[in-house]
Amino acid sequence: MTSSRKPIILTFIGNYLPGYKSGGIQRVTINTVDHLCDEFEFRIVTRDRDLGDDKPYPNIQYDQWQTVGNAKVYYLPPQAVTVSELFKLVSKTPHDVLFLNSFFEPLTVKALFNRKVRRGFSFKPAIVSPWGEFAWASLSQKYPKKYVFIKLARLFGLYDDVTWRASSKIEEAEIIKEMNTKPETIHITGDFPIKNVPAVPPDAQLKPPPGDQGLKIIFLSRISREKNLDYALKVLRRLKTNVVFDIYGPAENVPYWNECRKLIEQLPTNVRVNYFGRVEANLVVHIFSHYNLFLFPTGGEAYGHVIAECLTAGTPVLLSTDTPWRNLEENGFGWDFDLSQMDSFVDTIERHATLTREERSKIRADIKSKIGDFLLDPGVVASNRELFLKQLGKSQN
Repeated sequence: MTSSRKPIILTFIGNYLPGYKSGGIQRVTINTVDHLCDEFEFRIVTRDRDLGDDKPYPNIQYDQWQTVGNAKVYYLPPQAVTVSELFKLVSKTPHDVLFLNSFFEPLTVKALFNRKVRRGFSFKPAIVSPWGEFAWASLSQKYPKKYVFIKLARLFGLYDDVTWRASSKIEEAEIIKEMNTKPETIHITGDFPIKNVPAVPPDAQLKPPPGDQGLKIIFLSRISREKNLDYALKVLRRLKTNVVFDIYGPAENVPYWNECRKLIEQLPTNVRVNYFGRVEANLVVHIFSHYNLFLFPTGGEAYGHVIAECLTAGTPVLLSTDTPWRNLEENGFGWDFDLSQMDSFVDTIERHATLTREERSKIRADIKSKIGDFLLDPGVVASNRELFLKQLGKSQN
């Protein structure tokens, strides 16, 4: 590395802009780039299509780096996502740190396989960020397959000599448990919030609930078992007050979504449910601003960017305690309860439904006035910067 250029962070991620379907991992990567692009140059290696799509993005270029937002991006067609092609790309791309997003992502696995078997090549220091994949709610999905992979990866030493990035002490403990690694190999740092809320495109199709039909509650997440939509529906089933419950997110687990649809059919008439499917990332904050409450009894989050985006809109949250977002009521941001306390979820919604429009407006204004400083703690900036600077020190040794 020379002092004449910014350090280059070569970043592997399954999906990136202009896509929007892959959720939190993509969102936090974008946020990290936006906040640190003045200090580091980010080069993103990613697939040429959005999550689950058969066709590539229109108007992208292959075999070259192109500027997308605040990063340079290299798009890979399916035939290029191989061990040998990734080795060629890494070896010909100047960089100082390799940043690998997701533990189970094939791009991560193949990049680390190269590091293991190509002993004659001098690789740069690597960071691996599992982004909550070791939380039990996530790990339990397709667990036998994941269990076998973890055991083989440990046996082969695939993740030896990497620095682990954890979003919280909770995730640090999960990494230690599953990978049997030492605490000194783990760097804990908070996640960056969204830096600039995107403007709403003129042709955007926002679908907020119309009129006064009751408390307006939103669930916005991937529809998969670990996100606990079924639990939210069971909470709603016990309500006496009138509510509108709007669900946003891809139904990626179809059998689970069918279970939820059956629960929806059993809801009382005072609960009206709408399903709006996927939502583009640049619309999330704007959509949250139309609701009175975000009900998200998730089974586990490393951070929970969707929670931060909701609070950015000033909308209070009602969460499980399986996230780093704790003691929310003390800060005036909402509530967090253990999933064994369903009565607390029900009672909180019933109480919130009795508030006047003026009281809800005050809550929104109070959240918006505090959340900026809360999210962008100087310690978050410093710890993220330190994560990369430590690797630069190794790179120079």
